[in-house]
Amino acid sequence: MTLQELQGTAKAVVTAGKGILAMDESNPTCGKRFKKMGIESTVENRRAWRELLLTTPNLSNFISGAILYDETIRQSIADGTPFAQYMGKQGIIPGIKVDTGAKDLAGFPGEKVTEGLDGLRERLAEYKGIGARFAKWRAVITIGNGIPSNGCIHANAHALARYAALCQEAGIVPIVEPEVLIDGDHTIDRCYEVTSETLSTVFAELKAQRVLLDGTILKPSMVISGLDCPQQASVEEVAEKTVRCLLKNIPKNLAGIAFLSGGQSNERATAHLNAMNARHKDLPWPLTFSYARALQQPALETWSGKKENAAAAQKLLYHRAKLNGTASMGQYNETMEKEAA
Repeated sequence: MTLQELQGTAKAVVTAGKGILAMDESNPTCGKRFKKMGIESTVENRRAWRELLLTTPNLSNFISGAILYDETIRQSIADGTPFAQYMGKQGIIPGIKVDTGAKDLAGFPGEKVTEGLDGLRERLAEYKGIGARFAKWRAVITIGNGIPSNGCIHANAHALARYAALCQEAGIVPIVEPEVLIDGDHTIDRCYEVTSETLSTVFAELKAQRVLLDGTILKPSMVISGLDCPQQASVEEVAEKTVRCLLKNIPKNLAGIAFLSGGQSNERATAHLNAMNARHKDLPWPLTFSYARALQQPALETWSGKKENAAAAQKLLYHRAKLNGTASMGQYNETMEKEAA
């Protein structure tokens, strides 16, 4: 893939009014969510759930791409059409999660580093052959007593940059995801400090590894109060501090930004995204979404593993995709939540 093709794919993923459906949960994570709904986590049930998501009528009106898990990208819809091939026909760009998870960082108690660089070049070539056009790698930064450390931030930033360089070598657009976790009692100001340091370090490493930013997408967390913080920031404060942090640390030639929802409620994640886009019309990059639970949860609760509930579940997924697509244009308001799905 040429530079122009990388740029074209990245631009298509963050196209106006659309975002990314993150459906790359690992089998253990998917199993936990299924268990809460009383659904057995079998290969076929996971396949059926992913088929329900991807075959939602007119989903491409608001979803530009979907991130798949290794198991999923090898599966097919009921008529035998491979998922990636089906997505291409529907105008949804196939993506793939390629990291192998966050593991304990040796010498740094309470901190994680994401693994998966070994053999990544070969895996990327295989995924490209199956149909993937972009990839995702998630790093985890925890705010706590004395953490994050510089060592943790640098280790994760370096891995993200090496991953991104390998993606572009393979002709795949990298989504770089440095998630600052929402867990904890930290204030929004503490979150701002950590997010700013993390983003600054990540982009320094991307530059050092010669990653082409106009063929790269950032998937950051928002600057937000910790879940257990007694003083929860307003929607307006989250929007203002998040945008300020982005402008401080992110070069203008980045292709785009697609936020993760990271433990926020469905409605709050949509409201925060909308506030950023409603207040800031002249940003150097588009701001959109790459949500998992904040898109899927209402549909999963309605489906509950039963075929007869599939159509109702798809309507709920479409509704949330529409609300977030609208928010990515700064045109959402809370009354839309009450519309019939």
